[in-house]
Amino acid sequence: MSPMISAVTAFLIDTLIGDPRSKFHPVVLIGNLISFAEKIFRRENDGDTTKIFKGGILVAFVLLVTYCIGFGIVYLAALTKSFTVKIFVEALALSFMISPKSLAEAGREIYNLLVAENIFAARRQVGYIVGRDTDYLNEGEIVRATVETVAENTTDGIISPLFYFAVGGLPLAVAYRAVNTMDSMLGYKNEKYFYFGKVAARFDDVANFIPARITAILFVVAAFVLKFDYKNCLAMIKRDADKHPSPNGGYAEAAVAGALRIRLGGINSYFGVPHFRAYMGDPIEILNPGHILSAVKMMYTATIIFLIALIIF
Repeated sequence: MSPMISAVTAFLIDTLIGDPRSKFHPVVLIGNLISFAEKIFRRENDGDTTKIFKGGILVAFVLLVTYCIGFGIVYLAALTKSFTVKIFVEALALSFMISPKSLAEAGREIYNLLVAENIFAARRQVGYIVGRDTDYLNEGEIVRATVETVAENTTDGIISPLFYFAVGGLPLAVAYRAVNTMDSMLGYKNEKYFYFGKVAARFDDVANFIPARITAILFVVAAFVLKFDYKNCLAMIKRDADKHPSPNGGYAEAAVAGALRIRLGGINSYFGVPHFRAYMGDPIEILNPGHILSAVKMMYTATIIFLIALIIF
């Protein structure tokens, strides 16, 4: 029961305090570790096979270090022989691994800018949370980008770390966060990282396989609780989830699209080059700023449902 108390406490800490923006934030430090390892292992003149091999060594190195750090935190907390201290330390560390409040704040800030008809600031703000070009997005496309980010990051930034915490405690949650950070830093399909980042990208796909599908189920339940279209939510998961280029990303996006009766996906531009991403859901409703708040509500509701399920089971 103590791990579940830690999970709930971590959620409460994040809800009340949120993620401090600091160069000493654990995820920032994980990113620094990855950058350090990249400087050691990556060489431009390496062959493709060597790049894949060295990229795999980097993944193993970062996972070993981060897992040991997570284990060390738990071990030191246990030495105090205080249940309260153990729970607090574990919860505080876990709170850095999840990001519901920062995700919600980002969504609400973009919502407020759109409602204030400050399209230029909204474009700039959405550019902080997505990788696509945002300079010429209209209101609907800004809403789409924000809802897609909230949906997909419910898996990556909340359910996955909580899932791995439930399975293997804080060390596994920290290691998962490292996997996700490696993918975001190295998992690009460009000339620089196509081979070197391949293992990191595949590892992230494997790590999120189960949590992504759990998130989809949670979104169906959340849609029911919030009186959204839960039947359409389930239908869109079945119909559209596997159309996404990621083996996992489509489950959250299709679920939210179905629940809110909107269509996600379409043309995204990266460095001026347009790319088509398969549609998720049907455009029953026209995208509007209110859908951002609805997506945030689904994110929080799904998280709370998952925490309740962890306590019960």
